[in-house]
Amino acid sequence: MQTMSPISNLFLNNTINLSPYAIFILTAIFSILWYLFKRQPEPPLPPGPRGLPIVGNLPFLDPELHTYFTNLAQKHGPIFKLNLGSKLTVVVNSPSLAREILKDQDINFSNHDVPLTGRAITYGGLDITWLPYGAEWRMLRKVCVLKLLSRKTLDVFYELRRKEIRQRTRYLYDQGQNKSPVNVGDQLFLIMINLIMNMLWGASVKAEEMESVGTEFKGVISEITRLLGEPNVSEFFPWLARFDFQGLVKKMRLCARKLDKVLDRAIEQMQRLRNRDDNDYGECKDFLQYLMKLKDQEGDSDVPITLNHAKALLTDMVVGGTDTSTNTIEFAMAELINKPEIIKRAQQELDEVVGKDNIVEESHITRLPYILAIMKETLRLHPTLPLLIPHRPTEIAVVGGYTVPKDTKIFVNVWSIQRDPNVWENPTEFRPERFLDKSCDFTGTDYSYFPFGSGRRICAGIALGERMVLYTLATLLHSFDWKIPEGHVVDLEEKFGIVLKLKTPLVALPVPRLSDSNLYL
Repeated sequence: MQTMSPISNLFLNNTINLSPYAIFILTAIFSILWYLFKRQPEPPLPPGPRGLPIVGNLPFLDPELHTYFTNLAQKHGPIFKLNLGSKLTVVVNSPSLAREILKDQDINFSNHDVPLTGRAITYGGLDITWLPYGAEWRMLRKVCVLKLLSRKTLDVFYELRRKEIRQRTRYLYDQGQNKSPVNVGDQLFLIMINLIMNMLWGASVKAEEMESVGTEFKGVISEITRLLGEPNVSEFFPWLARFDFQGLVKKMRLCARKLDKVLDRAIEQMQRLRNRDDNDYGECKDFLQYLMKLKDQEGDSDVPITLNHAKALLTDMVVGGTDTSTNTIEFAMAELINKPEIIKRAQQELDEVVGKDNIVEESHITRLPYILAIMKETLRLHPTLPLLIPHRPTEIAVVGGYTVPKDTKIFVNVWSIQRDPNVWENPTEFRPERFLDKSCDFTGTDYSYFPFGSGRRICAGIALGERMVLYTLATLLHSFDWKIPEGHVVDLEEKFGIVLKLKTPLVALPVPRLSDSNLYL
């Protein structure tokens, strides 16, 4: 028989003697680890669908997130969680929960969850959309609200809006006379981009260059909004961010370079004008001139504005002020063409207030409650940002009785909330009349209706968007009847992204309806 060595015998004896202690120690260690990493916080995390190891719920995501989240809410309740890779995401789908986040705990939830593509298009996130809440953000928002988006400034730029509307109305009249249908969205985009660029740097850039830039921007802005809404694997696994597997950041940087070239040309032309005028800005005639004046006075401010701040703000205005207004009016026109009785009522109001022997002016808008109701109903059914811009708490929070950890990505499903059958009668039906007796506005204080958001991060451009949409929509309905050409249909199916748009562009024939052709000049 083979005998064990003294060393082996000692090892065996020691193992046997120590095993009860080892088992006790290992059990204690595993118990502590399980408690630390597996236990639910108190209160617990929100409920949610079961996911897979590592990837979580990522493989089950539906591209139409707003409807996907709405369906999940029916199963898991008005607040639920998803594990998207290593990123914890919480979705809220009720007015009361939206109020908790956007009002009751507004400061904690005032930061946005910044996508990599968002940083790429705004010089590292130096704009009012992605900057964290703080002194720098407050300074930039104040600049925008007081100097570009205030009612006083908008009044000054009325003639620009009028000029753009009249030029586009003349074009639509010619198309109608020739029986030529138009892509409504394309025409609306040209109005919006020309108007925005004139407000931003119209006094600083040659007119012929403005026209060519407006046409070029259509594809660039559509690509920017697409990339901002595209699910990015690198966002769900942050340690993979540097690899940019889908190439989304690379594509966004290409868009950023195109925009940057336009901004550089505008700044160069403005500097030449400034040098010609004895090196003085004098009276600032557009937003670019005002921003450059602030930049040159950076020593006088606690939070100086840099050239990249200025460019990021201009990018915000170009992207945010064009695609959003364009989509809202296109949705409104599609809904209206689908319901001739609503168009008839809107035109009756216009004929009573404006008359068929006159043209719409912005001064008429306050006397057109049904046109305003059409805008409100359009934004209820088709909010521009169906999930708003995702928020991110800076500290751990409790929402709806559940724990929401720090840095969680928060979606507020405004699309679902504004179709809640407990709040809205026949919620999926387009009925502007509901707003004639309902005191809803765009200030974000009613958490069953807040298409522009709420709280500190509410959209800064509400006043501009309201004027542009109402004036344009009123003019289109007053000046033309709208017919669907043979071979085309009105398709109201939505295309989801960071912004909501029609999946199939609206094509229609504008038929002049005013009494005198000179009114189209």
